[in-house]
Amino acid sequence: MERLLMRELVKWKEKKNRKPLIIKGARQVGKTWLMKEFGKQHFENAVYINFENNPRMKNVFDMDYDIDRILSALKVECGKKIEAEHTLLIFDEIQEVPKALNALKYFYENAKEYAIVAAGSLLGIALHEGTSFPVGKVDFLTLYPLNFTEFLLAVGQGQMVELAEKRDYELINAFSDKYVDLLRKYYYVGGMPEVVSAYLETDDMQEVRTIQQQLLLYYANDFSKHAPKETIPRIQMVWNSIPMQLSKENRKFIYGMVREGGRAKDFELAIQWLLDCGLIHKCYRIHKPGMPLISYMDMPSFKIYMSDVGLLGARCNLDAITLLEGNNIFTEFKGALTEQFVAQELVSSGIELYYYSAENSSGEVDFVVQRANKVIPIEVKAEENLQAKSLRALCKKYELSDAVRSSMSNYREQDWMVNVPLYLLRMYMQ
Repeated sequence: MERLLMRELVKWKEKKNRKPLIIKGARQVGKTWLMKEFGKQHFENAVYINFENNPRMKNVFDMDYDIDRILSALKVECGKKIEAEHTLLIFDEIQEVPKALNALKYFYENAKEYAIVAAGSLLGIALHEGTSFPVGKVDFLTLYPLNFTEFLLAVGQGQMVELAEKRDYELINAFSDKYVDLLRKYYYVGGMPEVVSAYLETDDMQEVRTIQQQLLLYYANDFSKHAPKETIPRIQMVWNSIPMQLSKENRKFIYGMVREGGRAKDFELAIQWLLDCGLIHKCYRIHKPGMPLISYMDMPSFKIYMSDVGLLGARCNLDAITLLEGNNIFTEFKGALTEQFVAQELVSSGIELYYYSAENSSGEVDFVVQRANKVIPIEVKAEENLQAKSLRALCKKYELSDAVRSSMSNYREQDWMVNVPLYLLRMYMQ
């Protein structure tokens, strides 16, 4: 399946002052596959080293940072020649050997001709535990679950992607029913590579849900294996509360919903752990849509979304018929699922998440983003509800010239805002 991050990897390869590259991302989002595929497609040779449960490699990096000695050891480990101009060195689960992570600094300073990509699912956690880090000596990219564009490519709908990229909105509107049908399937399947592969191979929604449940169990086991013992119960409580938090009309994260009487100090470390794992996204409240948005951020007020819309559906045990055909009981959570989709589409485009709400008002705008020199508020609607009172009020109060309402309705421009179909939002915001 095609991953759009491959294009960024190719750009990295061609950079003159190339640094070792670290690919961040949650477990099971496809980092290992992507690195190996990159080596296969763009290098004559690829050397893959997995540091998990590899005492030999730990011993190699424990000695010193002599690059020639390390390269000799890598040759023995993989049984291959390592030629600087033609070989990609792949270091997987690099956080398991902290000195290997720090060695990237010496590769950059003393052997920058070598192309190195590294990955670590729990890298953020390792750094918080005090691992020495080569600041300024590495580049970063983040891999997320497949976004909707990648999902379309995976299911053989490349022509729908091409049409969207051309921005021929009149023609796009003519095929809106097909886009909507594919989007509803994406809501159910989501973007975890293993799940998408199962969907392609079997077209069996029950098999899809089974694998999603297995992934959720896998993540829960990760809590027990890697988190500090005293934090594990709180991580589990925060994780379990996310569907409840999102099911509220006001989706602001409430500590009291995690545990009665809960406060920020009780759960801050648990939330940070989930962030470092890449399992959640945080969307901060702003009290004014000014530039830069971070200057108007209200740190204690935020919403939390999961990393994947399909996993959120699995957490809630939503069946395929409910998602694909609709259900009156499902009406209220439909908005939460739509916000979840929009959040991960924005994040996969490198956009930081914020939302707006006034101090003494019920008016709220789901997302506010900063693009170039503009602040753009985005109101999200699950279906074709075209009311946007909060959006209009915000634009009027702060004289904002750009505004987006995103729904299942067709693309159209109005005097004060643009209606962008949900399935086009990511491309529109690029």
